[in-house]
Amino acid sequence: MSIREIFPIDKWDFKSQSVLTGLPEDELQVLTAHQTENIYSKGEIIFREGGYPSGIFYIKKGKAKKYKVAREGGEQIIYVANAGELLGFHAVLEGDRYPDSAAALEESLIAFIPKEDFLKVLEQSSELSKRLLKTLSHEFAVVVNSLALFSQHSVRERLALQLVVLREKYKIDFTPGMPVEINLSREDLANLVGTARENIVRTLSEFKAEGIVETRGRKIIVKDVVALIKIADYK
Repeated sequence: MSIREIFPIDKWDFKSQSVLTGLPEDELQVLTAHQTENIYSKGEIIFREGGYPSGIFYIKKGKAKKYKVAREGGEQIIYVANAGELLGFHAVLEGDRYPDSAAALEESLIAFIPKEDFLKVLEQSSELSKRLLKTLSHEFAVVVNSLALFSQHSVRERLALQLVVLREKYKIDFTPGMPVEINLSREDLANLVGTARENIVRTLSEFKAEGIVETRGRKIIVKDVVALIKIADYK
């Protein structure tokens, strides 16, 4: 049974090919002519809110979080980006400062593409324009869904839903019945759910006692995704 039969995962997880996969070779050559690649360690900042963009970032391997920093210093994670996704292009398109910050969630290989090359290809590529529009629409939908989730659901329900979504994002070479390890700190999970770390630890303990999840250090293994979907109570 596909998860899509019982849960609207497409509202949360963007399943598509890489944004750059399949672009015409001449466009790809211009786009990547001056790119540089860097390995970011877990927690390393990719860009900060308020900074001026000089290009975009392409995740080749790993994951990154987009987040806002509150006045008191706490974080609210607004999006988890996977390999194949772009970061920072919103600010380049708007010609403005970064509206949020981004950091690696795990060791990640990320390419930097100068904005001049990005904008040059964008001007001539209808395919890249369509893909970016689709990406923007998806990210906006995730933000809207998250706002509704915070206002209408309990911490237990929100955590259940985010574990369902993260399970999809952490699938690698997945086959039915295969365990999926969610490798995310309790602090990041709390910032994604929008609650205190203590609430996450307590609720995860409840899920463990109910046989829904298993933990190995910071890793979380979902044993009963159907139970999480029922707890989330998300239509």
